[in-house]
Amino acid sequence: MDELDFTIEEATIKEIQQAFAEGKLTARKLVDFYLQQIESLNPVLRGVIEVNPDAQQLADESDNERREKSGDSNTVGELHGIPVLLKDTIGTLDKMNTTAGSYALLGSKVARDAAVVERLRNGGAIILGKTSLSEWYKFRSIDGVPNGWCARAGQGVNPYLSTGTPCGSSSGSAISVAANMVSVALGTETHSSIICPSDHNSVVGIKPTVGLTSRAGVIPMTPRWDTIGPICRTVSDAVYVLDVIAGFDPRDEATEEGAKYIPEDGYKQFLKEDGLQGKRLGIVRRPFLDKIHDTAEFRAFELHIDTLRKQGAEVMDNLEIDRVDEILNPNDSGELSIMMAEFKTSINVYLKELDNSPIRSLADIIAFNESNPELEKLTEYDQETFIAAEKTDGLGEYEKAILEKLENICLNGFEKEHELDAIVTPGSRACPVFAVGGYPAITVPAGYENDGMPFGICFGGLKGSEPKLIEISYAFENATKIRRSPFSWW
Repeated sequence: MDELDFTIEEATIKEIQQAFAEGKLTARKLVDFYLQQIESLNPVLRGVIEVNPDAQQLADESDNERREKSGDSNTVGELHGIPVLLKDTIGTLDKMNTTAGSYALLGSKVARDAAVVERLRNGGAIILGKTSLSEWYKFRSIDGVPNGWCARAGQGVNPYLSTGTPCGSSSGSAISVAANMVSVALGTETHSSIICPSDHNSVVGIKPTVGLTSRAGVIPMTPRWDTIGPICRTVSDAVYVLDVIAGFDPRDEATEEGAKYIPEDGYKQFLKEDGLQGKRLGIVRRPFLDKIHDTAEFRAFELHIDTLRKQGAEVMDNLEIDRVDEILNPNDSGELSIMMAEFKTSINVYLKELDNSPIRSLADIIAFNESNPELEKLTEYDQETFIAAEKTDGLGEYEKAILEKLENICLNGFEKEHELDAIVTPGSRACPVFAVGGYPAITVPAGYENDGMPFGICFGGLKGSEPKLIEISYAFENATKIRRSPFSWW
């Protein structure tokens, strides 16, 4: 893009909008650049499952709209003209598919855009395409399907270390953002699916409070814990996206409660460089540090705790979460039993609403895979979790007892007891803690191992604590400025 005197790689939304305003860049040039990046890098990285054939036309329309509004007091929003990639479980009523990475849903049609897509389009964003993922959220087989693999795209590759895991299930969204195939992507999370891939690919991921963003029109996993959030290269970019996609939606009853947490003037007001000043942070070491002794991540975490103190935070070190070992094991906690029961019920409802699809139930997906073993690589990767889920029959007394137990052992009492603004943990290992409570978390790049493999630091809180988490993560990011492009390692 030398002829425009603007470098798109690693550019933030704010920088892109400034380039638009100064005539150094157009939405069409931006889309063309990302399409070239996808054409060049995606055959290796496999982060994008398909591109929107209308993306260039949408970019031209965006540029025309910007020209028509020039000088207008009603200026365009932060996402106007910004290309966005969506995880291939987020429905779009256009020429693209929504398949969870599986051939089973190829050619099916959703009835309308997902609610978050409607919000993105209304905000002026350009839907660039769909990203790959761990097929069916890795729920086809938790132990048998690799992180980042799906039948339609193949194995997603970590752009920092090809032999390192990209994690999942929103692997393609994190890979694509990290590798500058886009600056903004959406992921979904039930149990680590935004935080873990963001952590492993050195990008920022926000897992919002369940109900803060609508799940309507998104392939469900476990509705009581599902949430939709942004994956970007900076905290500010992710917050700009969150401001657009958060809000009440009559199609998702969880947003009625979630919307109550949204501040009157949105989340941008919490992008404060002194956001760590006066914050009470709980450092939870055990068991999250147990497996990373003698690593760069271990040493970096110690340094980062010192940085938090120097930035004005009050650090409560060596706190322990009651029954944390049980929470971290989805079999012991019963989380997996809830997932299987709710997945079967919710996916059957979702599938019945599709147009042009012979797949109407979980049983149909299982049968499709058995009938297409080569296409779905069934001999290499089994579907044992699907089969187990199909045997469930909704939430019975056993599952209700599990839910009551999970309610009693989640973070609520822990944070209130210590009067914390957030807990701080290394990597993505605390994700189950945030999952079972429907709590928010933000991961920020925190360093790299000697071989280039990234790791992050995670800030988590109680429901509705996004304002404090944004202040904390933004201040940390500005104090450390750790993220590097993956190509600096090549």
